[in-house]
Amino acid sequence: MLRRVSTERKRIIGSPRRVVVKVGSATLSDGAGLHRRTVARLAEEIASLHAGRRRVVLVSSGAIAVGLTPLGLRRRPRDVVTLQAAAAAGQVRLMERWARAFARHDLQVAQVLLTHEDVGDRKRYLNARHTLGRLLKAGLVPVVNENDTVGTEELRVGDNDQLAALCVGLVGADLLVLLSDVDGVHDGDPRHSQDAERISLLELDDPRFAQLRQGSGGKAHATALGTGGMRTKLQAARMAAELGVPAVIAAGRTPGILGGILQGEDLGTLVPPRPSRLAGRKGWLAHATRPRGRLVVDGGAKRAITTGGKSLLPAGVTSVEGSFAEGDVVELAGPDGEVFAQGLATYGAEAVRQIQGQKTSEIARLLGYQTLEVVVHRDELVLL
Repeated sequence: MLRRVSTERKRIIGSPRRVVVKVGSATLSDGAGLHRRTVARLAEEIASLHAGRRRVVLVSSGAIAVGLTPLGLRRRPRDVVTLQAAAAAGQVRLMERWARAFARHDLQVAQVLLTHEDVGDRKRYLNARHTLGRLLKAGLVPVVNENDTVGTEELRVGDNDQLAALCVGLVGADLLVLLSDVDGVHDGDPRHSQDAERISLLELDDPRFAQLRQGSGGKAHATALGTGGMRTKLQAARMAAELGVPAVIAAGRTPGILGGILQGEDLGTLVPPRPSRLAGRKGWLAHATRPRGRLVVDGGAKRAITTGGKSLLPAGVTSVEGSFAEGDVVELAGPDGEVFAQGLATYGAEAVRQIQGQKTSEIARLLGYQTLEVVVHRDELVLL
């Protein structure tokens, strides 16, 4: 079938050398396990990208969905223990299916299981980055999933859409593709409205982006087998765009979907990248970390940070919320309570409470020691 090619889409997508492809449970599962034809076709399409010297990181859902049958379950359980058991039973089966599918194209796979602790800790983040880079260099296809077997709310990334966006930064990808059971983002719920139209190009500053990401209809497409929805895909697309990488949300069961996207065909919804990207440590701070507390600052401190590129000094802190240690990530909020930045705290919460509102010359006297003159250094801070 002939599909329209958009020169604008082709320009935005470019010629990516590293691509992160996320496939959701609703795309992979047919209700009685994995949809074998879909798995085989996607493996073939990824193999075609490899033949063109592109490298792909595959973020694959489906472990819990395929693990239900061994446990005698028909629907996704709600309790954590059974979810973890289903993940344990399904993970080996999921990898076995992908390994067989890729073996037909002389490609080998490698399993990578991550939790939020793995990406939220800078050292472990870099270790994961080096491992993934080595796998790609060796020509393997990393199959990434959240480690649901040991995952708890504290450890979880949240969903595989967000995990895929984090992988963009981990491997230095040039494109994020989120494959769903719908053909993109619509201006309404296509399941309930025949007038709902697919949005071909959706900029971050388009008012519809915030409405769709925050609106009550954002999870309209969540299923009994998966936790994601259109809201999580838009959040992932935003993360990628802020890293300077385009993202496409498209239908995973459309034949030739990956090749069509790279050729600039009008498939799915394309979210273009921001002109100024958050790279390296700044990108990690903005998206891979989880704040442990909050510092409320006065108007002068907020202006100095946002427009002057300054560090946060003790004098600018008006209140301290939460319990955090030296080196933990904290949010910075203005007098109105709106969070505008986050960064690494030079001092723990109790120490900041002692020196808040004081001149920098008073730090050593009040604490009995001094490491730096700032509460959050500008080099360890990112504007949101």
